[in-house]
Amino acid sequence: MKWPKGDGLLIMASGLALGFFGAALAYWGNPANSGICISCFTENLAGALGLHPNTRMAYLRPELVGFIAGAFLVALAGKEFRPRAGRLPVQGFILGVFLIVGSSVFMGCPIKIILRLGAGDMTALAGLGGLAAGVFIGIRFLRSGLDLGNETAPSAPFQGAIVPLIFIALFILSLAIPGLLIRGETGPAAHAAPVAISLSAGLLIGALAQRSRFCVTGSFSNLFLARDMSLMRGLLILLVSATAVNIYLGIFRMGMLDQPGSHPDYLWNGTSMLLVGFASVLAGGCPFRQLVLAGEGLVDASVVIVGMVVGGSIVHLWQITSTAAGPTPAGKVAVLLGLIYCFAVVRFNRRES
Repeated sequence: MKWPKGDGLLIMASGLALGFFGAALAYWGNPANSGICISCFTENLAGALGLHPNTRMAYLRPELVGFIAGAFLVALAGKEFRPRAGRLPVQGFILGVFLIVGSSVFMGCPIKIILRLGAGDMTALAGLGGLAAGVFIGIRFLRSGLDLGNETAPSAPFQGAIVPLIFIALFILSLAIPGLLIRGETGPAAHAAPVAISLSAGLLIGALAQRSRFCVTGSFSNLFLARDMSLMRGLLILLVSATAVNIYLGIFRMGMLDQPGSHPDYLWNGTSMLLVGFASVLAGGCPFRQLVLAGEGLVDASVVIVGMVVGGSIVHLWQITSTAAGPTPAGKVAVLLGLIYCFAVVRFNRRES
């Protein structure tokens, strides 16, 4: 069975599903304005594995498993599971770490930017501007000629399936052996939608994203590179649907103060998301897109995800993640180090003329 790639209706369906469930999952129990947040969920995973001591952020989110498993299963069904690997795995691993560093300082991933806006949180505008600027910078460097090692060669099927199978196995084991993974009883970890709903939403969104190639940073990349609005339409539908659901549920609250899961430091909201946008271009996709690509068998994306999990540990071990009061000194330094690393990647990967 061969299905069309990047179909316009599938892109819009992906945006609709992300917007609907991003708002509804928060209403059903997930943290406010964080119905879907890849960086938050990754920090939760690191905590569940005991990689950091903050049990308030320790829970294997079923949505996270659903995203990668849905993409994996649909890729298999559509004969698009193609194990392949590039040439610069360590570079991607470190980019994965900094994707979470930047997101933790902002207090959310690119998807959460849109969901926060859809809930009325205007502090996310600075993050959106920074994200777009980061993607623009990355695209400008790509146009100038970079060899990021993205040319892939076929890899062993098991190598491409390792990370998706680990996610699935962890979820099954967590159900079969209660207490195997850490689960926080207070804070964000204690707020969760019902498991069946969370997993089903994740599977549906992962499947749709695999078929549509939806990516938040990719929406900006396509616009800047080729004036292609197809993915951007999906992003706009995500915003509209999240806003509509929040209004209908009575949880839309427009403002710039005391918004859940945010802080009011606009400079670092923008700078941290500039890092995420820049790193996403160099890594080949935003954190959500990495999960989908790993589900398709891309080993490079699996390496980025391992880096993201390590990043989810580091941001809590080293007090990098922001609080409602704003970014920490360590967070600011980490974002600047991430930007230096991204510029180093550009500097040392230029093609010889």
